[in-house]
Amino acid sequence: MAITKHEEMPRILVAGCGKLGGDMARILSEEAKVFGLRRHPEKVPEGVAGLGADLTDPDQVRQVVPDNLDIVIYCLAPSQYDEQGYRDAYVNGLANLIDALRGQPLKRLFYISSTSVYAQNSDEWVDENSATEPARFSGQQVLAGEQLALESGLPATVVRFSGIYGHTRKRFLDAVQKGKMNPRTPAPYSNRIHEADAARAIAHLSRMALDGRPLESCYLASDCEPVRLNEAVAWVREQVDCQPPVADARTGGRAGSKRCHNQRLLDTGFRFEYPDYKAGYLAIIRDTD
Repeated sequence: MAITKHEEMPRILVAGCGKLGGDMARILSEEAKVFGLRRHPEKVPEGVAGLGADLTDPDQVRQVVPDNLDIVIYCLAPSQYDEQGYRDAYVNGLANLIDALRGQPLKRLFYISSTSVYAQNSDEWVDENSATEPARFSGQQVLAGEQLALESGLPATVVRFSGIYGHTRKRFLDAVQKGKMNPRTPAPYSNRIHEADAARAIAHLSRMALDGRPLESCYLASDCEPVRLNEAVAWVREQVDCQPPVADARTGGRAGSKRCHNQRLLDTGFRFEYPDYKAGYLAIIRDTD
């Protein structure tokens, strides 16, 4: 059942309505009343009701959170990339929002997490049941936010995204073209998801929640083809003109070496627009020619 078939228009809050959250809000606003919460509410997408608040300020959050929400999507990125910045984004901001939501009959709280919660580094497959023992403070704070969401007393689902790329996230593609990537062979495995599929996945799970369909407490959202970094770089070099590697080019990955298994997400009926890195990067390359 589509969202539009509900008797009343659902009410959805995207808390952290930046680039990724804005993409989610834009899709859902075609079918629901969507509120986008961010420090600068004038920057929310057209068709989304902007709410201005700093999620790390509990008083501001309580003042702006709407009543009678059906779905809440927590999608905050750190404003600074130290341990305090990550704790503010993934734990403290979420705690403030959960406090402001007390008493609301939510159908689902979605917490946008990442595969940084995995520390595996031996090419193994990981899924929603794999051990989460992050060694870095970034993954530790993301994992603490997961636990807070799942223990909040609200119906909650964690969605772990692998590396998000797309037309507005071309760092890897740009690095290869500028000769700043020269990974060893064999390089670690890398995992990714196109930004369009990331937003579509949350919209899909939101529709399931609104329709009363059962949801798991965690989904791993990554495309269908983990690939070694050297193979991905070699393929890009075959598709587009690239400068030769520079002396200080990056030789390895930054997130261990694991392979993300997305079968649980596929089992919900979700289908990727860009099921592998070749489909996604080809679309970007063609659009920039």
